[in-house]
Amino acid sequence: MTDKTPAGGNGVPRQPFAHLSAPNAPFYRDVLMTFARARDRFIVHMRPEDVSADLGWPGETEPVVAALEKLVEWGNLRADPDTGRVTTVEDFHRARYLYQLTAAGQAAEEAIAVYEEAIGRRGALQSVALEDIAAQLRALAEMVTADAAHIDPAKVHLLLLALAERFTGLADNAQAFMASLRRVIDFSDGDVAAFVAYKQRLIDYINRFIADLANRGAEIATLLGQIEAAGVDRLLVIAARREAADIVPGLPADTDSGTGDTGELPADSADTPVAYDAAITVSLDAWRNRWRGLRDWFLSADSRHPSQARLLRGAAITAITQLIDTVATLNERRSGRSDRSADFRTLARWFAEAPDDAAAHRLWRAAFGLTPARHLTVTPETVAAWQEHEPAPSTPWRQAPPVRISPQLRKTGSYERRGQPNRVADRAEQRRFLAERAAREAEQVAAARERLATQRPVLLSELGVLDRHAFRLFLGVLSDALAARLPGDIEVRTTTSDGTMEIRLAPVPDGGVVRIETDGGVLHGPEHLVEIIDLTAARHGVRVPA
Repeated sequence: MTDKTPAGGNGVPRQPFAHLSAPNAPFYRDVLMTFARARDRFIVHMRPEDVSADLGWPGETEPVVAALEKLVEWGNLRADPDTGRVTTVEDFHRARYLYQLTAAGQAAEEAIAVYEEAIGRRGALQSVALEDIAAQLRALAEMVTADAAHIDPAKVHLLLLALAERFTGLADNAQAFMASLRRVIDFSDGDVAAFVAYKQRLIDYINRFIADLANRGAEIATLLGQIEAAGVDRLLVIAARREAADIVPGLPADTDSGTGDTGELPADSADTPVAYDAAITVSLDAWRNRWRGLRDWFLSADSRHPSQARLLRGAAITAITQLIDTVATLNERRSGRSDRSADFRTLARWFAEAPDDAAAHRLWRAAFGLTPARHLTVTPETVAAWQEHEPAPSTPWRQAPPVRISPQLRKTGSYERRGQPNRVADRAEQRRFLAERAAREAEQVAAARERLATQRPVLLSELGVLDRHAFRLFLGVLSDALAARLPGDIEVRTTTSDGTMEIRLAPVPDGGVVRIETDGGVLHGPEHLVEIIDLTAARHGVRVPA
């Protein structure tokens, strides 16, 4: 009795993925999943009856045996003679096998599992990851400024590994989340009520992440700048040397080879192998590339190359707008407003339910009106003739009764309706009302600008009580300033979108939380130094403080 060797042992290439395109692919996947579950239970070999029992088919081994033989042929499984149950000569000559996953089969299962996990990943916007990245960067900032004798290579390496892992997870999950969000926005059919209810929770979730990204992103950008200014390359070299000691085989790890307590090999040692230097170069290039990716994610090179964090924030804000538009469209459908796709589906159902061709033709004329000329005005005699004898849809054009139209329409191409023309409506009252309203709003905005304009930089807490109009204008100016702030900026100076005001804003360290009284309530926020300039006053010759 010889063993059944998997495909590939005799020169035939293994095909561990061939079962995915086989006619009975789901059954092959179920069989292989039994071996994967058995491996998780530390079971190596399985008999056909074990596979049948795991599949819920006790006693039905014939289809399982056939599937096992095909999987052995493709190289997913290995079959060994089952001599443990041989008690007679007949049992010895009867083919009984133990099956186990081959290396190629196990690799194929792991690859399929990774693929299914990536396809099914929902993604997330991880505010906690931003906090962790900031904490790890703060620890690195302390190490990079320390003396070389006080730097622990193991701590540096572990911090960089944790930072790279957390950042990779943040970027991958953000990408997966935005992809899944686009699928949600493209929603057209399904449970509309559930989608509308889910929408608000999703918008709150995105808003919370946008706020965390703006705050933590600025802190992370500042820390990245501090670490680079102090010399991040020395930390990357430490991590590369520590990794190279594990990558290169055969290097001694004792004190005779020049290692210290950390097991490192000095790069400048004359006894350092060439392979070790090459390993350091490869590892250092990889760490520099990771650091560059982290830097580009949070720091903008210039206005033409914004950071990935800024692009993600913009995409999230756009997604909120698109979500709101989608919900508005769904509400319009539910409120009974015209929806072309729904109308065409209803019309198609009516055509399918038409009892005969004549009814379908009548439905066509009623729906599209392309057969008769609806813009023509016919005479009463023609209408009476149609009512008396309606021609069939199959009537040839030459045999159909003529359409008698008005001579005026035929001569001039237009038909004048009898009677007096409609009177021209007098809109003077409406125009006067709109002009008064526009003037009143302009006065309110001018008064609000005059109220907000400062003669010098002042604290937010010194603005005093703001009325409703001044507070609304103040929120718009403040929003423009915060949107123009780049990561790492201490002071921001920008002009409002309408070009009427200029604001200069700078945070006050340890300024605490301030309260701004308004007619509608109290606004709480961090203390800032603010200067607001009314540009319209400067254009009209009014002196504006520098």
